[in-house]
Amino acid sequence: MQINRRTFLKSAAVLAAAPLVVPARVLGRGGAVAPSERIIAGGIGIGGRGTHDLNWMLVEQDVQFVAVCDLQKRRREAAKNVVDNKYGNKDCATYSEIREFLATRTDIDALLIATGDRWHALASILAMKAGKDVYTEKPACLTIAQGQAVVETAARYARVYQTGAQRLSEPNHVFAIEMARTGQLGPIHTAYADCRWRGGQRYDWLPEEPLPPKEEVDWDTWLGPCPWRPYNSAYLKGGGSWYGFYDLATDVAMWGAHTVAQALAGLDLSNVSTIEFEFAGPDATIMTRLSNGVKLVLYRVAGDVWKKCEFWHGACGERFDGPKGWTAAADGYATTDVSSPSLLLEYKKVIAEYVGRTQRSLNHMRDFLDCVRSRRQAIANPEVMLRSMAICLAADICEQLKRNVKFDLLKYEFIGDAEANRLRSRPMREPWRI
Repeated sequence: MQINRRTFLKSAAVLAAAPLVVPARVLGRGGAVAPSERIIAGGIGIGGRGTHDLNWMLVEQDVQFVAVCDLQKRRREAAKNVVDNKYGNKDCATYSEIREFLATRTDIDALLIATGDRWHALASILAMKAGKDVYTEKPACLTIAQGQAVVETAARYARVYQTGAQRLSEPNHVFAIEMARTGQLGPIHTAYADCRWRGGQRYDWLPEEPLPPKEEVDWDTWLGPCPWRPYNSAYLKGGGSWYGFYDLATDVAMWGAHTVAQALAGLDLSNVSTIEFEFAGPDATIMTRLSNGVKLVLYRVAGDVWKKCEFWHGACGERFDGPKGWTAAADGYATTDVSSPSLLLEYKKVIAEYVGRTQRSLNHMRDFLDCVRSRRQAIANPEVMLRSMAICLAADICEQLKRNVKFDLLKYEFIGDAEANRLRSRPMREPWRI
């Protein structure tokens, strides 16, 4: 169709005079968030725990989840279906290769990383180098050296990083921590963390099975930086079938990654420089002493520790003991457990003062997203991650060597112990090196 200049100008004048109708959602009205204000998000390794995190992220109105990368086809498609069902479309893109994903999706602001443990640190580092902020599941690293590399990368590239120690943002844990931190229990002399045995102690591997097509499972990349092992489908089954193998996981750090950060949050660490570990036998509770005299008890019992524990009931517990009483929290608590009911009288006030002082959400994912916007440090930031993980991994090394060790929490190295220091890192297979 041809159009002359006069007709064009006449049509343009009519359009200019007509009112422009813009949907309220575009302007961010009626509780909606304008597209220009949304955080564009994606995911890497969205399986069991990752699906929980994905749903947690999708409820946030200022998030637009656009793509998922997973080297297992069934998990890529499952995550895509969750996202598409949420938005009522088919727009979520899928990728199988992390480097292609990061290079292609320059539009993504933040990434949810919920791979197997062997990939947490490496995926986080690659993502931050690509300009992404990162929420990564725990344990955040397999070695102390990997944890240090995460800290260095986040600082160098000015990225927001949150590890999934979500109980740092839950009211019952926050109250226990605040009561210890603010001196309401008196000077804390003993802190406890649930570090139940979970695995990471097998040095064998499963028998070889026929390798599936790469499109179904990219086995070489699944292993990532770990030593080559023959394929076996049991590794890929739900419930963490790979947990027990040293090449793929950790031991104390497997569960301590949940809880040691909680215990440390209630302690004054400003003048703490070292921590000593006392070996008490395989799978036994590990007694440690910080250089300020506080005992940190890494409580361990094989199996369901919370069913046998005298210090709390439930999973992922921490406890603080002082001369004026004790507080403890674990999963499933309506409020914090205390030595005296009088300690709970100001429960709401303590929580409100914490929120007012820190300006943090009592929602771990929301805290991360708020920090993506503000560029402040998240509650479970790289330094928090490294200190708690270093203690867990040093405890692993204590058990591996079957003797006492002393660890420098400022330099992240063992004191006068070359054998232990060699275990702060593991060889990483090409091309998956830090």
